[in-house]
Amino acid sequence: MEILKLMEKAPAKINLALDVLFKRPDGYHEVEMIMTTVDLADRIELKEIGGNQIEILSHNRFVPDDHRNLAYQAAFVLKQRYGINTGVQIAIEKNIPVAAGLAGGSSDAAATLRGLNKLWNLNLSMDELAEIGAEIGSDVSFCVYGGTALAKGRGEKITQLPVPPKCWVVLAKPTIGVSTADIYRRLQVGNMGHPNIKEMISAIENNSYERVCNGVGNMLEQVTLQLYPEVANIKSQMKTFGADAVLMSGSGPTVFGLVEHDSRMQRVYNGLRGFCDQVYAVRMLGDLSALE
Repeated sequence: MEILKLMEKAPAKINLALDVLFKRPDGYHEVEMIMTTVDLADRIELKEIGGNQIEILSHNRFVPDDHRNLAYQAAFVLKQRYGINTGVQIAIEKNIPVAAGLAGGSSDAAATLRGLNKLWNLNLSMDELAEIGAEIGSDVSFCVYGGTALAKGRGEKITQLPVPPKCWVVLAKPTIGVSTADIYRRLQVGNMGHPNIKEMISAIENNSYERVCNGVGNMLEQVTLQLYPEVANIKSQMKTFGADAVLMSGSGPTVFGLVEHDSRMQRVYNGLRGFCDQVYAVRMLGDLSALE
């Protein structure tokens, strides 16, 4: 019998702008975020196996191999909803740092949804997969589509945007974990400055690298920087080494710097390697073909 298997790419995302508007009655926060994919990706291999179980394989000890894993949850939802009675093995090759604010787990879940849609011949549209993704986690809907988008609601209402100006993205993650729930809990929405989402959309639409750099902003950053001086230190160092724009992604702790030219990128990358273990220099992707 032929064993059915396929591979899916799960790229990381960064938030070019993240605004929090208010706390909703359901306990979530209403957000407006501009997200885009970068050329750092996990690889997901999906394989049909005997029995009816979901099996997670990963060599990364920080990746859970049970129902806590978002890829597991993605497979579970599809099995339940569409009456799938075959087992599946989900092998996750982890390249995106764990708990980094780069949507690694969400992207793994999105890749699992896309892959199992093909493997199990479910013929669901991307919109339907994104709707299912919203039940799993706030960033999963965006990750189903990839590319560049404005995300509203709690992150599940997606409007595609053009590809941002091409540049280097230097990512640096300190060796700490940050609780997203804790950061949101400490957020005082009324007393904080908000990034200009409309200006960032206009900057992207006009393909203006300078305006994108001037427009980056993340409301969660103010809370995380106060709690974690390591994150503030990386941000300061990245600016010193010459990045054109520096911002924390998501709730942190990863900080990214946008850099236009190769020589400057090398300087920023090498400088950060001096005191931070997890440093990556990748290209901004931002288009839908990033999933291929």
